[in-house]
Amino acid sequence: MTGGSMLEKLTQVRLLVVGDVMLDRYWFGEVSRISPEAPVPVVKVARMEERLGGAANVARNAAALGATTALLSVVGDDDAGRSLARMLEEGEISANLHVDREIDTTVKLRVIGRQQQLLRIDFETTPSHEILQAKLADFAQRVAESDVVILSDYGKGGLTHIAEMIRIARQANKPVLVDPKGDDYARYAGATVITPNRSELREVVGRWSSEDELRAKARKLRGELGLEALLVTRSEEGMTLFADGESYHQAAHALEVFDVSGAGDTVIATLAVMLAAGADWAEAIRVANIAAGIVVGKLGTAVVSRQELAAAL
Repeated sequence: MTGGSMLEKLTQVRLLVVGDVMLDRYWFGEVSRISPEAPVPVVKVARMEERLGGAANVARNAAALGATTALLSVVGDDDAGRSLARMLEEGEISANLHVDREIDTTVKLRVIGRQQQLLRIDFETTPSHEILQAKLADFAQRVAESDVVILSDYGKGGLTHIAEMIRIARQANKPVLVDPKGDDYARYAGATVITPNRSELREVVGRWSSEDELRAKARKLRGELGLEALLVTRSEEGMTLFADGESYHQAAHALEVFDVSGAGDTVIATLAVMLAAGADWAEAIRVANIAAGIVVGKLGTAVVSRQELAAAL
């Protein structure tokens, strides 16, 4: 099947994204002087922008490719949570956001002057147990209506029950893709594929000094966790997928790297919809790699449309 006809099939895919959502806030301004109070630049803010971040950006990427996308997550009872809900609705993403009155919605505020990030300020709290239980009950119902599940772990506590979620989805015969965080990968056991970046994988398996050593470490981790595949995104080295007895490598595809934030979201969203549309591993990572090459050429958490992808293919 050619890339073009495969892209047509993406509109039939039903995807469920579960994980930590966040609001990406950008303050853009002019820097013309240093503060008299401390040796820091003074940014005169000229405009503000808000974008979907974390698991919400994964959902936005999948929706931009044409997939019917549902999102399950937790937000606080605040402006940031309401902003997220509004933007998800505008993006035609069917969002089920559990409101936890005890927490603040995760916000990443980036201050940008002269086209570069000067500072990032994070606001976050861990969701309460009751809300997470309610979310788990919802999950079982949502899985039944989906072809593929992405668990987007940003380490903010929204995926406390991830092992149970993987079990439910696998029992329903749905592929599960996980974007991992932290150094305890045992909780991802039984997933179809996990997509760590180079430094995240290094935290878990230690360093490697050759491709052979990386292959051996990947095989061992896959065996321990019972994964069908392991996809390692490797920045300027491209990405490598380790599956049963074979590995597929894609060289980096970016023409110009402007901003890598959110590139992992694009990769896992593209990989998921391609697999659900019937692509094999080799074709799925080829297309995901091209999508990543397009998205790093844009500022901030951005997406790739189906038209852009079709043109690049």
